[in-house]
Amino acid sequence: MNPEEEDGGNKRKRREMGRGKIEIKKIENKTSRQVTFSKRRNGLIKKTRELSVLCDAHIGLIVFSATGKLTQYCSEHSNMPQLIDRYLTKEGLQLPDLNDDRDDLRHEIEILRRETCKLELRLRPYHGHDLASIPPHELDGLEQQLEHSVHKVRERKKELLQQQLGNLSRKRRMLEDDNNNMYRWLHDEHRTGIEFQQAEIETKPMEYQQFLEHVQYYNDHQQQQSSVLQLPTLPSEIDLSYHLQLAQPNLQNDPTITKVD
Repeated sequence: MNPEEEDGGNKRKRREMGRGKIEIKKIENKTSRQVTFSKRRNGLIKKTRELSVLCDAHIGLIVFSATGKLTQYCSEHSNMPQLIDRYLTKEGLQLPDLNDDRDDLRHEIEILRRETCKLELRLRPYHGHDLASIPPHELDGLEQQLEHSVHKVRERKKELLQQQLGNLSRKRRMLEDDNNNMYRWLHDEHRTGIEFQQAEIETKPMEYQQFLEHVQYYNDHQQQQSSVLQLPTLPSEIDLSYHLQLAQPNLQNDPTITKVD
C-alpha cells in the first residue's frame, strides 16, 4: 500500500470515528437537558470572550435558564447598562420613566378622590342630611326611592325569616322522631324486663316467696338495730343454699353442692 492510500484510509477512519450530527430539538430528559445547557452555556461564554478579544467587539450576553437562573457576560471595558443604553439609542427605543408613572398615579388618585366626594354628596340626602336645599319634586322622587328600598329590605327579611322557620321546623320534627324512637325503645325494654321477672316468678314461686320473707325479715332486723353503728349481718335463719339457687339456678340439682346447715 502506497503512502497516499494509507493517508486516505486514515482520514476516512477519523471521519467515521468523529461526532455525528445531533437532531436539534428539545431534550425531554430533564437531567440530560440540564447537563447539555451547562456545557453549551460555558462554550457560548468562551466563544463570546474570544470574539470580544480578537475583534475588539463590545458584547453583552444575557441567558436565562429554564429554572429562571440568570447568566450574563459583558466584554472588557464595558458594562451591561451602557450596552443596553447604546442598544436602545440605536434602535430608537426608550425605557419608561418612573417619574412619569408617579405623575400618572397622582392624577388618577386625584380623579378618584373627586368622584368619591361627589358620591358622598349624593348619598347625604338618603341619610336625612341637606334636605333644605332640595326642591319638592326631588323630595318626592327621593321618598319613592326610599320606599322602594324599604320594600325590598322587608321582602328580603321575610325570606330569611321563612328560611329560618323552615330550618327550625325540620329540626323540631327530627327531635320528635328521636324522642318517639327513644320512648318506644324504653317501653319495649321495660316490658321485656317485666315479662322476664314474671317468668322467673312463675317457674320458682316457692323460692321467690322465701326470698321476699328473708328480705322482709332482714329489713325488720335492720330497723331494730338502726341506733347502733355496726356492719350489717345476715340473720342465721336465712338458708344460704336458697340464696345460691336464686343467683345460679342451674346449680340446684348439682350433686357436688351440699346444703350448709
